[in-house]
Amino acid sequence: MTFRASAAFTDDWEHFDVSLDDRVATITFQRPDKLNALTFDVYADLRDLFREAPLRGDIDAIVMTGEGRGFCSGGDVGEIIGELVKFDPKQLLEFTHMTGAVIQNMRECPIPIIAAINGTVAGAGAVIALASDFRICVPHAKFRFLFTNVGLSGGDMGSAYLLPRLVGQGRATEILMLGDAVTADDAVQIGLANRVVAPTELLEESTALARRLADGPRLAYQATKLLISREADMSLPAAIELEAMTQALLMRTDDHAEFHRAFGASEAPNWTGR
Repeated sequence: MTFRASAAFTDDWEHFDVSLDDRVATITFQRPDKLNALTFDVYADLRDLFREAPLRGDIDAIVMTGEGRGFCSGGDVGEIIGELVKFDPKQLLEFTHMTGAVIQNMRECPIPIIAAINGTVAGAGAVIALASDFRICVPHAKFRFLFTNVGLSGGDMGSAYLLPRLVGQGRATEILMLGDAVTADDAVQIGLANRVVAPTELLEESTALARRLADGPRLAYQATKLLISREADMSLPAAIELEAMTQALLMRTDDHAEFHRAFGASEAPNWTGR
């Protein structure tokens, strides 16, 4: 049972494409002429999509990618930065709160998110990839956290929180402070990316991973994602207690019982996400 308000779910997203195939949702940025640069509307829609997705009940894995040569090049210089210079402090804070909410909602969304990085991934686009649970890249992809290059803090939208936890403080300092490019191979080596695949195999590999997640023990995957996020700021005793409570609950699920049945019958489990 899903408890929700009376408002309808969003079926058509105007500022990017969302397709749904048997519980796997694919989000595709659709501004290839601008390397899928973000606008105010794209930010707002992403914020709302990741808040809504867990409530729908028909999405168990998400793939994000971009059309053309890039995944996402960050905020559109003309449509966002050109406007921000006119904003007063209150409007600026409203904007930065909105962009941060995209990342917060991604991390709080229990559904696994896979970034299929097909090329340029920079600025806010790099943080969106960073906030995903898996990052699969093509060989020519390059990560660039460009915020200091435009005179802003390298910590934006949660990047100074997330990146050190992924690659370590020393690497994160270099990446966020200098803004230099990180190649796909280097990203895998330092833990920023999971794997590099041929461009022709990117969507196939990413969708196959999404299908594995959607067809597997979904409650277990979702609990794992939330524990990873929640425990980042916990003491070890608090983390152990949270994990103990989570495991005790999952031990009562149909999926755990199905594993036991399937093991005894020498069969593959039939996961139901219950």
